[in-house]
Amino acid sequence: MLGAAFRSSVPFLVASRYLRSTRRDAFISFLTLTAAGGLALGVAALILALAMLTGFQGALKAEILGRTPEIEVRLARGASRDEAFAVRDRVAAERDVRSAQLITHGQGWILADGRVRAVEIVGFDGDLPVSFPGPSPSRRPGLYLGDRLAEAWNVADGQTIEVASSRPTLTPLGPQPRVRRMPVEGRFVSGRTELTERVALPLEQAAALLGSRRYRLHVATGDLSTALTLAARLDELLPAGSEIWTWQRLNRGLFFALRLEKTITFIAVFLIVAVAALALVSDLTLIITSKRREIGILGAMGVDPRALRRIFTLLGGLLAGIGVAVGGAVGIAVAIVLDRNRLIRIPGDVYFLDYVPFQVRGLDLGVVLVATVVVAVLGAGYAARRAAALHPVEALRR
Repeated sequence: MLGAAFRSSVPFLVASRYLRSTRRDAFISFLTLTAAGGLALGVAALILALAMLTGFQGALKAEILGRTPEIEVRLARGASRDEAFAVRDRVAAERDVRSAQLITHGQGWILADGRVRAVEIVGFDGDLPVSFPGPSPSRRPGLYLGDRLAEAWNVADGQTIEVASSRPTLTPLGPQPRVRRMPVEGRFVSGRTELTERVALPLEQAAALLGSRRYRLHVATGDLSTALTLAARLDELLPAGSEIWTWQRLNRGLFFALRLEKTITFIAVFLIVAVAALALVSDLTLIITSKRREIGILGAMGVDPRALRRIFTLLGGLLAGIGVAVGGAVGIAVAIVLDRNRLIRIPGDVYFLDYVPFQVRGLDLGVVLVATVVVAVLGAGYAARRAAALHPVEALRR
């Protein structure tokens, strides 16, 4: 056992000695620092790029999911109001359901002090839905405006404004617009990702404005994974012709685009690591050339080609480990400093954030480190095979 342990420790001892001896030759030392530095730079760049994308995508997902229902049930066309409320009551009685609200959508306008703005009209039953987050302490039924629009128009709570529908009413005098005058009950926070202003008002008022519309049921569970499980059980409770849309399905295109963006960024930045791996191969090749006589002596002493290959593979692994450790530490430290101090500012009127967020995820970090080590070791293995192929007698002659 001692002999086996000694034989297994010899490659590591020789590899560590070769790593220290590179400092005696200025050119080899320069190539070694270049290879390790290239790996460190590639790792740090990958970590920062993925941390920036993760931060942006996390903020974007939180912004959108905060205004997206966990489950949206689109009832069959032609479903009456009583049928819609019956479905709501059945769904609300299910396990894991925190709330179930009937919703209706439509287009219209709001009018105040001679100004007009096109808006999306959302009717709701009960209190203001959670998809309308807001600073207003009141969430009881009433008319709610986005804070951005309310501030721009200087509309105060309690002020009466007009809500008009794009669906007219036919009268003996011709088509007449449907208009409701209502006091403003409160405000909600307008999302920066919203392309159209929204107003929320009670379901009865919205139905009177919009006419017969397809009812939707927004179901909340308080947990995204629970919502996916619940959605699979709702089919039995819904009438024929109903559709179930989960938060994943509602944002499928967005999530695919975010995953694609992250994958392409990883591949593009990983080219730095690939170039550094080539520099590592060149460095090991030069070390093998300079140590040709020593390799021949080791072969003459009985060291088999597999042990020689292991020596230079370990040497490449040590260089890669140094580069990965330094690059990982620098990348994580820089990401934390940039995120906590919000050093990279961006115009808030253009983007939905005022600064560039950075978030280092353990999974991303593990993928970067493992991929870098694998590429570096594969390159080192290629150079190590050249060392193992040297014949001891030929190596000693030169």
